[in-house]
Amino acid sequence: MKLITYREANQDKRAIAIDDKVYKLEELGFTEEFWELDFEKVKAATENAQAITLNDIQITSPIPYPKQDIICLGINYAEHAEESARYKKDAFLVDRKYATYFSKRVNRAVGSGEDVDSHSDIVERLDYEVELAVVIGKDCYNVKETEVYDYILGYTILNDISARDIQTRYNQWYFGKSLDDFTPIGPWIVTEDEFERPPVLPIRSYVNGELRQNSTTGMLIHGIEEVVCELSKGMTLKAGTIIATGTPAGVGMGFVPPKFLSHGDEVICEIEGIGRLINVMK
Repeated sequence: MKLITYREANQDKRAIAIDDKVYKLEELGFTEEFWELDFEKVKAATENAQAITLNDIQITSPIPYPKQDIICLGINYAEHAEESARYKKDAFLVDRKYATYFSKRVNRAVGSGEDVDSHSDIVERLDYEVELAVVIGKDCYNVKETEVYDYILGYTILNDISARDIQTRYNQWYFGKSLDDFTPIGPWIVTEDEFERPPVLPIRSYVNGELRQNSTTGMLIHGIEEVVCELSKGMTLKAGTIIATGTPAGVGMGFVPPKFLSHGDEVICEIEGIGRLINVMK
């Protein structure tokens, strides 16, 4: 099942898609957040409901306004660790024995098809990072690895847009990752039950049609079970929490010379089984 947010009458509303059929949740009598829904009741309500198509709605980010900062993993693919250290060793060299966590502030998450402000007045080295994002479905604290998937609502795609010049200027990455528009998420959330455990999915990015990143989520150094279990030992992961699991090799700073983004560049982030997140830099 796909969990979709769309824009109608200047309001963000929710829908679900089962196969190719889309149903507006409001018309089914549901107004809750995605993680508050009883999906069995929702499915039952669709049996006699009128379906529409994706072309009938204007899709936005599935979670336009995250309630908390996004939890991110840095340097979580081995080849990306190597290219990052090559670009600026003192900024990216980490102990891979332990996960590298940082947070990303989001004023509003950009949806697929929306433009991204490149902040060219302060940013010269604009970069992209395709990532599998995990959405927590219910509050979890002190969760065992064997229980982790019971707490996951589903998965989506996140582009961790980064200002490399700002990111490497300071001793931490927060500012260079958190400018307005720097967190496209979408095109929707696909529920956890649609995937194997753990999900091993081809993950790619393209810039103006050129394949840049090409890997699989099976290459994560620190996997989903480990990460959710570890984080929940010391803090409650609230329902709706988004965890970005890291990006594979092929980001702009990894090329020699680097291939940073420019005004008008189109970035496509793709994860098989989820879809495509498409944005243009402005």
